[in-house]
Amino acid sequence: MNRLTFPLIALLGAFAVKAGAWDYEGHHAVNELALASLPASFPAFALTPEARARIEFLGGEPDRWRNETSLKNGTGLALGHASGPDHYLDLEDIKLYDLKPATLPPLRYDFVADIVRARAAHPERFPAIDPERDTDHTRELSGFLPWAITENYEKLQSGFATLAALEKFGGTPAEIANVRQDIIYVMGVMGHYVGDASQPLHTTIHHHGWVGENPNNYTTSSGFHAWIDGGFFRKTGGIDEKQLATKIHPAELIPSADNSNGVFYESVNFIVAANHLVEPLYQLEKAGKLSNQGDAGWEGRAFLEGQLVKSGQLLGDLWLTAWRTAPEDVFLEHELQRRAAGEPK
Repeated sequence: MNRLTFPLIALLGAFAVKAGAWDYEGHHAVNELALASLPASFPAFALTPEARARIEFLGGEPDRWRNETSLKNGTGLALGHASGPDHYLDLEDIKLYDLKPATLPPLRYDFVADIVRARAAHPERFPAIDPERDTDHTRELSGFLPWAITENYEKLQSGFATLAALEKFGGTPAEIANVRQDIIYVMGVMGHYVGDASQPLHTTIHHHGWVGENPNNYTTSSGFHAWIDGGFFRKTGGIDEKQLATKIHPAELIPSADNSNGVFYESVNFIVAANHLVEPLYQLEKAGKLSNQGDAGWEGRAFLEGQLVKSGQLLGDLWLTAWRTAPEDVFLEHELQRRAAGEPK
């Protein structure tokens, strides 16, 4: 890593213990790659140049929410409290709650209840929390990333179900236009969380430098996170989305989506795979292969680009699956039929 740029990156990293995964350029790239995977048969309104630009821009939206929490007057604490933990899952923590990836509960607040029970039953497992570093009251949590992905996936299914009902049973042009914009919004925002899931530092307690026992002498700098999120790419020529798009294959249906919890565990498994790359990432840094000096960082670049491609591929698969498997909105269909028949509301 360039030692001249490291102090600035470290300073930036110090302001947020939980930074967003990938900077805006990375999240923009993930959404662009996912769009490249979609078939021509995907709803045309989402594939126009205007819609593509909107979806790509929205890849950075959840980080813009997070940025609100940095205001000095305290504005944004509620937003940080509610949305900050959606960006990560510290997998090493879940054993403290007597859980494993395969036994994580698919519902967010069931997981919260597991945390509360474990902390009450085994306080000795959990170190004291510094209130100065917990202004948004999230340090007792270990993150909600797979739940954020799943919940947005179901929002997208809901949007497609609403659209189908409106198109089939007499929705007005304004109603149809509005739900299409809803779908575009959810597609873009959910892309952020799928992008987060491929950044190894968003799956681990070692998110801002190695913590605890460190026999391999990995970096402990808090700036490491910011370097991986975007500092490295900015210092080595940026992200070539068109080149990365050549590594994307057409989106496919997710087979496990037939199961009510299939998308959740698909998301968990994706995060677990990224977590297996935490130590290899630290090894690259230690070996100087995440440097912006000469050709030293080519191996590190290939590693990070590969993670962006993985997120883009999964995101395209999720979008396609949400569209193809959207349930029938029987209630809305009935209400539209009543309206068409002139029945009173």
